[in-house]
Amino acid sequence: MTDLFWPGDHLAGDAMSEAAFLRAMIAVEQAWLDGLVEAGVAPAEAEFTLDTAVDVERIALLADADGSPVSGLVNLLRERTPEPTSRWLHRGLTSQDVVDTALMLCLRDVLTRLSEEIATQIQVLAALIVTHRDAPMPARTLTQAALPSTVAAKVAAWLSGLLDATDAMVALRTRLPVQFGGAVGTLAAVVELTGSADNALHLTEHVARRLRLAAAPPWQTTRAPLTRIGDALAGLCDAWGHLAADVATGSRTEIGEFAEGSGGGSSTMPHKSNPVRSVLIRRAALTAGPLAGTLHTAAALSVDERADGAWHAEWATIATLARRTVVAAAHATDLITGLRVHPDRAAANLAAAGDLRAEQRTMATLAGRQPDSTYLGITDRLVEATLDRAARHLAAHRLKDVS
Repeated sequence: MTDLFWPGDHLAGDAMSEAAFLRAMIAVEQAWLDGLVEAGVAPAEAEFTLDTAVDVERIALLADADGSPVSGLVNLLRERTPEPTSRWLHRGLTSQDVVDTALMLCLRDVLTRLSEEIATQIQVLAALIVTHRDAPMPARTLTQAALPSTVAAKVAAWLSGLLDATDAMVALRTRLPVQFGGAVGTLAAVVELTGSADNALHLTEHVARRLRLAAAPPWQTTRAPLTRIGDALAGLCDAWGHLAADVATGSRTEIGEFAEGSGGGSSTMPHKSNPVRSVLIRRAALTAGPLAGTLHTAAALSVDERADGAWHAEWATIATLARRTVVAAAHATDLITGLRVHPDRAAANLAAAGDLRAEQRTMATLAGRQPDSTYLGITDRLVEATLDRAARHLAAHRLKDVS
């Protein structure tokens, strides 16, 4: 896919695309049909492999009639399915079951893609910390040089933020829930079909296993499963945005502490090497939070047992947020793996910053001791703790430990 309004969209590939969403909805219908047959609710003759060659545009046009892509899809699948399968297709489900569960399938693929990108980023950032462990540079507050620091401390702050965001994402990967609630979230039709509440719950759990999603009670208008994912995606963009902002600032001509490996050119100034990856990452970070906020607004405005508009507002919002996060991840990997650090410029900037030890002298005098030679505080311990945390994360995911 390409998008002139969002350069780099092609990097997301099929992630959270309309085609992927359509395939996921068909996968939900297939798993449910198989579950009905395996449970003995539908006759064995109803077993059938559904046609996945469905035109996205046709379903999108049909969706305008009732506000959901599911009815048109089910009608089309029934037209292409023989009896008795067509009679049993979709029985016990409602549109929200199919849409919400399909979204979870698509988001699982997104989280898998993000995990792969992040693993590379953690390895490279950890290696940068080791390489520049003792390289001096100024720490800045409110844009001004503040105290002595190190390049390693700067990179460790980036890595720590990324690990924080990754923890939230990893916690979700095994908790992506199915949505099987029926018309109003009570599974009334499924209980009727299966003969008891126990049988109905057993069926939903069985189908959840088939889909490799977590079994869960219906969450029709309790939208935390979706807002948690939105928050995790926005959190990743926050972490990359922080890194990109530091790189863009540090790559200014008059600072020169960082440079992108392959900066972009200017349409009129051939001497420039613009920090394009940083710019595009910051763009994603600036828009991710509001998209996640829209999910929270929709959750707060859910009403009754299926929301009248709030639910519908979620679909494009989470799809856009997910695709943009995947693109940001790819850009962040490109930026991090190609990042050039200039420790000589960092040291020169520290030397040119003037007297940054006034606070040190005040504290030493107050404590009645001589100032130490570095005034780096617990920098080494912070760096070491971040490296250790990165190593544990990589080990937990069976990746090479570079620290």
